Amino acid sequence: MTSPTISRLAGGVFSQLDADWARLCADPDVQAAVADWLMADQLADSVATVADAGVADAWARRLGPAQLLAALRPGAGRLGDDLADAVLRALLRRAAGRDRSATLAARIVVQAMIPAAVRMARGQVRPFGGRSFEDVGHMTVAALWSVARSGTIHPRPGRPAANLALDTLRHLCAELSADRELLGDDLAAAEMLPAPGPGLLAAAEAAEVRALAAAADLDAPDHDAVAVSEARLDLLALLLDAMDSGALTAADAQAIAWHYTGTPVPDAEAGVRAGVSAGAWQRRRSRAVGRLRASLRTAA
Repeated sequence: MTSPTISRLAGGVFSQLDADWARLCADPDVQAAVADWLMADQLADSVATVADAGVADAWARRLGPAQLLAALRPGAGRLGDDLADAVLRALLRRAAGRDRSATLAARIVVQAMIPAAVRMARGQVRPFGGRSFEDVGHMTVAALWSVARSGTIHPRPGRPAANLALDTLRHLCAELSADRELLGDDLAAAEMLPAPGPGLLAAAEAAEVRALAAAADLDAPDHDAVAVSEARLDLLALLLDAMDSGALTAADAQAIAWHYTGTPVPDAEAGVRAGVSAGAWQRRRSRAVGRLRASLRTAA
């Protein structure tokens, strides 16, 4: 569904998006357009089953934005199963167009990504400072909209939601970094003050790597320590770069990140999470390490 609790607690722009979403769901023209899309993309049957939209002859008329969002968020507000991937790719293809349907498709993508957008905004308030959560929230939504309309996500391998989140976070961090450049004089004066720990830039870069890694599910739940070593950050940054270049898929990077850490995730547990056997997970990791090494040799 629309995860109203997340948006309500976040407030501001996210609550406004939920209010606008309710109006969209009540619009019969929007509902008809979404039903037509699902029929054209041969996704209507699957979405109807997941959304419990009904099965009689008129079932297609009950398919609309709300049912589409239910398919996009199959559980706990997270995008991630095969149907969600297929629906999101179809929406991103439409969002890359230049007609009115592209605007509607992008708006649905934004609604589906609100939980991730809230997490991004919260994670970027403190590292950069000077911006309220509401300001960063607006910037996050703008970055998400831009990436959704860009046409660069749906052709990529791997999970489209993870790729969408990664690109959005990169856009957001770049925008926030540009803001810091505008405060150059103030920052120059601040550099004269003694620093008790890592510099602001280093802390911001570390926070960005952690946020990008979390968006790509490289930090395995309940296994990564709260305090992340510099070596761990270097590995995460290396894996993110390899994903960005296409050398590794998200699953490849997870296979490496979940194993090479202070408390490795057991292969049997990782395999269950990925839907494969422990042996298949080991082989995936071995191939991923080989591809990563090959990409590093090529770059050198």
